[in-house]
Amino acid sequence: MEKKLRVGIIGCGGIAHAHMRSYLRIPEVEVVGGADIIPGKARAFFDEFEMPDAKDFLSASELLKLDLDAVSVCTYNTQHMVCAVEALEAGCHVLLEKPMCLSMKEAAAIYFAEKASGKIVSVGFQPRYGRNFRQVKEIISSGVLGDIYYVQTGGGRSRGIPGSTFIEKDKAGVGALADIGCYSLDFAMNSIGYPRPLTVSASATDYFGTNPKYYSEAHRFSVDDFSAAFVRLEGGITLDFRMSWAMHMDTCGDFLFLGKDAGLKVRQPNYHPWGGAWDGTVGQMWLYQDMFGKPTHTEIPIETDQKSDLFYCKVKAFVDAVLTGGKAPIPTSEILYNQAIIDGIIRSVECGHEVETDLAFLDK
Repeated sequence: MEKKLRVGIIGCGGIAHAHMRSYLRIPEVEVVGGADIIPGKARAFFDEFEMPDAKDFLSASELLKLDLDAVSVCTYNTQHMVCAVEALEAGCHVLLEKPMCLSMKEAAAIYFAEKASGKIVSVGFQPRYGRNFRQVKEIISSGVLGDIYYVQTGGGRSRGIPGSTFIEKDKAGVGALADIGCYSLDFAMNSIGYPRPLTVSASATDYFGTNPKYYSEAHRFSVDDFSAAFVRLEGGITLDFRMSWAMHMDTCGDFLFLGKDAGLKVRQPNYHPWGGAWDGTVGQMWLYQDMFGKPTHTEIPIETDQKSDLFYCKVKAFVDAVLTGGKAPIPTSEILYNQAIIDGIIRSVECGHEVETDLAFLDK
């Protein structure tokens, strides 16, 4: 039997369980160890999966001393860059959970570490493997919409603030923007072919998370629960972004792609309080265009995607790329543009006006 791919997991919290379940479905993989800064957490994680031979550590540095081929980085957001760079420098391929990081300084560090290492970094946007998400990209790529000039992201939860480290700025960095907003940004940018973001004007609020009337852990809440942005992209495209964890509304709107020849509407996947995230499903889809000189619209059939299968597809694609020496399935070269928007939103909120994106390092 050929040698298995030796994998480690950095951060053994909630999302690490989805990584582990996916790795266990792949015969070519052996998860040999994990690390978590909370004493006993990594051991409890492996005990849960009945893996007594897996090694547990309190730091990524100790884990990376093992003979590893690849790692999943499943830490909270503020540690993504540190752990990804350390793993690359140790000679590991990296499956990095979303968001890639929080700033363009961090993004550049990952980008250059990846180039220097000769390894790959694939970023964790499993919705890309959904049949409906692929169909949206296929429709736009076919040219039926003509030149795209406006994209609206829509979505948003009416009530759906998570707990744990998601609501603490020193760990999450930002709130709804990083948790579910990054999904809608990736959906938009992936669908229209990654035009370079130029400027960002944004605002963010915390009216629900900091109010005990709406959230029981308001005393811990230090991030955004709503953000909106107006983004100028190359090619004369406007991206209208909005995302919420909580609001007095069922949705921030549909996903809209407006082209010079036709338009595409993608409905929010669901409207119950915890819905509204573009993390693997869609509602209905319609194509709007003129036929015989008259405006008309056509419903496009959709298929049901199981989120667990999408997550497995993400992990399997990463494993296959490592085993075959292939390219990263969801490469940093694409996600850097999404990250530039997130970084621009954060900076624009802080300074209160429009900012230019920070991608100059790519031109060097």
